[in-house]
Amino acid sequence: MTQYATIMLAAGIGVPILAALNAALGKLIGSPTTAAVILFAIAFLASALLMVLFPGFDALSKVTQAPKHLLLGGVLIAFYVLSITHVAPHFGVGNAVFFVLVGQLISTAAIDHFGLFGAQVTPLTWIRAGGITVMVVGVAITQLA
Repeated sequence: MTQYATIMLAAGIGVPILAALNAALGKLIGSPTTAAVILFAIAFLASALLMVLFPGFDALSKVTQAPKHLLLGGVLIAFYVLSITHVAPHFGVGNAVFFVLVGQLISTAAIDHFGLFGAQVTPLTWIRAGGITVMVVGVAITQLA
């Protein structure tokens, strides 16, 4: 479990860095959309390299069998990257990521509560809702300070 927590902590650290870097690139070149395309091209190459180096290349043949709604994650990541690349230079990386975090907390609670997309069911109890509220307030305080 510690390994998973460490990986996800690193991913969480990377989100604002990604936002700041891509926002700066978009501003520098004058096109948030082009900056996002560059980011996706590099991400594609890095992911393709890992797919070839580690077991999983054979899994590519199974994609056609997957329900099509499972592929909407690609649209959502494109929306995230395009929106953060466009919004962060105008709204601030901290503010942009704050609202991303609030959105993540809301959608995570719904996904877990209803077991959406095959997720493990974790009911939204009053204690859990209170904890999520405390997290939102805590993140909000960091933006107001």
